Amino acid sequence: MKIINNYIDSVFYHEDSLLEDVLHSIEENGMRPISVSASTGKLLTMLVSISGAKNILEIGALGGYSGICLARGLGNEGKLTSLELMEDYANLAASNLAKAGFQNQVTYITGPALHNLEQLVKENKKFDFFFIDADKENYENYLNQCIQLAVNGAVIVCDNVLARGSVADDSIEAKKHTEFMKQFNQTVANHPQLESNLIPIGDGLTISIVKK
Repeated sequence: MKIINNYIDSVFYHEDSLLEDVLHSIEENGMRPISVSASTGKLLTMLVSISGAKNILEIGALGGYSGICLARGLGNEGKLTSLELMEDYANLAASNLAKAGFQNQVTYITGPALHNLEQLVKENKKFDFFFIDADKENYENYLNQCIQLAVNGAVIVCDNVLARGSVADDSIEAKKHTEFMKQFNQTVANHPQLESNLIPIGDGLTISIVKK
């Protein structure tokens, strides 16, 4: 998996000083280096653009790397709402999105994501694209809330679903979220309201279309 991803990055990724600066800012602020891979970020931009999404909900901002990739796929009228547990993470992400020119298109909501998702449901908010990249044990809960918030035909993308390959290969040392991801992938694959597939890029993405 690592060999394949290194090959993809070497061929399809071109140096991006803005995103490199985001990675440096994450390191400088003592945050874990767990942003999406370069090729995953590029794919997110393409998926938003291809889908024509105008109202994105992101769960897990970290330092704003994925947020920039998502926002790049939006037109000038599009909006990104990002849920982030940690206020200092959200502040860094907001700063990086502002440097990228998206300050007027992004809103950060801090605190526990499940609580904020419930509030968005109560407010009858609707989104046409979702990106889930947060605490793995709550992925299924996040998925269910996103389906409630989704318009028909919305796209839901979830990261880290391969758990470094351990969901598919028992010879690879299990990660703490390996079993969560195994169960989650089964849930996504068999959900009656989703048409889904898994893309083995980065740490694996499930991509789903919501059917209502």
